[in-house]
Amino acid sequence: MRLDGKVALITGGGSGMGKVASEMFASEGANVVLTDVNDEAGGSTATAIGERAYYVHADVSKENDAEAMVAAALERFGRLDVLYNNAGIMPLDDGSVTDADGSIWDRVLAVNVKGVMFGCKFGIPAMLESGGGSIINVASFVAWLGAATSQTAYTASKGAVLAMTREIAVEYARKGIRANALCPGPIETPLLLALLSDEAKKQRRFVHIPMGRLGHAEELAKAALFLASDDSSYMTGSSLIVDGGITAAYVTPED
Repeated sequence: MRLDGKVALITGGGSGMGKVASEMFASEGANVVLTDVNDEAGGSTATAIGERAYYVHADVSKENDAEAMVAAALERFGRLDVLYNNAGIMPLDDGSVTDADGSIWDRVLAVNVKGVMFGCKFGIPAMLESGGGSIINVASFVAWLGAATSQTAYTASKGAVLAMTREIAVEYARKGIRANALCPGPIETPLLLALLSDEAKKQRRFVHIPMGRLGHAEELAKAALFLASDDSSYMTGSSLIVDGGITAAYVTPED
């Protein structure tokens, strides 16, 4: 098993990509601490996984919650080897830089950027005590190119995650900690499906995907598993793009 004996902390682990990753990491031998703001979803996921999983309520935009989730991992399993900063938001009312209200930016940056920062702030000392480990920060393909449908606050937040990940990777490379960004394309999750309930927005996105489909949460979780495991032991400061070919294309593919 690729994560045998390791302890992984996965934020936003109650549903969507985080849920699938929590299940997959546990199946590969890890003890998993998963967090969420939805206690019903988070608790249900942990219960279904069994003794290898432990649920902790955490709003990653709150520093105290981030500190508590890392403390819970140490108390429950005694170490921390993998930090998967997966939690994020993509509000439906995000849009063009000329239209979006400042409160939207505050909310998005608080979760998507400060949430990653807080996870690393408290997770890194715990990982150093454990002898090192792997940090996986979820960014997005939109950190590399503009989105077909305006979501400027979200795009800006994911660009910040890329820059932060590179900085952390360089700082801690010789201390046994690796940090990489995982950049998904459109993945079939409740969050994205809510956004794509507008048929026009859905078609604008689909036409830019060379593979012609949304990705599956399992496909992204397998990429995260690679970054979490020793299979990626010489990889740090990198971006792993899992996007169905979007960033490779510059013209609209034909059916």
